[in-house]
Amino acid sequence: MKPIRVLVVEDSLTVRKRLVEVLSSDPELMVVGEAEDGRRGIELCQRIRPDVVTLDMMMPVMTGVAAAEYIMAYCPTPILVVSASTNRGELFRTYDALAAGAIDVLDKPVGTEPDGEWEERLRRTVKLVSKIKVITHPRARLALSRPGAPSVPSVESVGRTSLVAIGGSTGSPGAIVEILHRLPPDFPHAILLVVHINEPFGAAFADWLDGLSPVRVRYARDGERLSERGRATVLMAPPGRHLVVERGALRLENGPERHSCKPSVDVLFESVARDCGAEALACLLTGMGRDGAQGLLSIRRAGGATIAQDEATSVVFGMPREAILLGAAQRVLPVHEIGAAIAARGGAAGRPP
Repeated sequence: MKPIRVLVVEDSLTVRKRLVEVLSSDPELMVVGEAEDGRRGIELCQRIRPDVVTLDMMMPVMTGVAAAEYIMAYCPTPILVVSASTNRGELFRTYDALAAGAIDVLDKPVGTEPDGEWEERLRRTVKLVSKIKVITHPRARLALSRPGAPSVPSVESVGRTSLVAIGGSTGSPGAIVEILHRLPPDFPHAILLVVHINEPFGAAFADWLDGLSPVRVRYARDGERLSERGRATVLMAPPGRHLVVERGALRLENGPERHSCKPSVDVLFESVARDCGAEALACLLTGMGRDGAQGLLSIRRAGGATIAQDEATSVVFGMPREAILLGAAQRVLPVHEIGAAIAARGGAAGRPP
């Protein structure tokens, strides 16, 4: 079996050499290039066509975000962000890179990890990321202007929706931005959101989304009541806590992981099926694994409306595929049609593509 070819893009010589050393110690991995800034990283990516790129965010000449945008637009390659960024502004750059098509993010070692633990995580994550077949992302993915895009098909408005639940994982930050951008600012229903982003990188994700969405986004609070009609807010599960609906109120639970995920989409969807039944609309987005598939089926069986993202626009067609195979998805839609479909079902006019 041929080794996985890795390009390391990192401005710190010390960190770069450490990454190269750790990766090269595994016979299944081969470092085929090193770059000290984003521009050089792009040049090497185009020339040597690696299987995966490890990418720092804070670099001179061209930042990691700009490099990720260009790579995913012109030479799509699986990208693993390796970053020490934990303050608000730098976290936003990490989310921008994920929205641009980067697959995953790994924190840099801080020196307190048990011997060999971080090194093994790096090697394991690089191998996992390299297996993902990436899709081309437009450079202006956050501008979300789509001239000439196909019109959204008519959406049946049969049934009443009072709550929307959305779940996603790998590749979902950009999809969520796309969906929320299609909703009108006066969308009349609460939207519950679960996204798989590990700590410490999940700390400011809701704030980042809030700055890009016409609908307010924040982390859910334990015990709060769901928004009344006309007071829509996206309420997101915080990192490390399950989000559950119980008798019209939200609960943040510290239960066991589901599918190695916490928060879990299945946990949210199953509670929505119990509490809201036919008044719920749920959407399962791009992601690795099967979290959310069984929960989406529960909502459909309870009479709710269900949507799965299609394969063509999914970065990883794992979670939606599992839901489709179970018969959980009433509709399978490209990401640019999901927001309008949600708006139509919720009794609002969605923004056009």
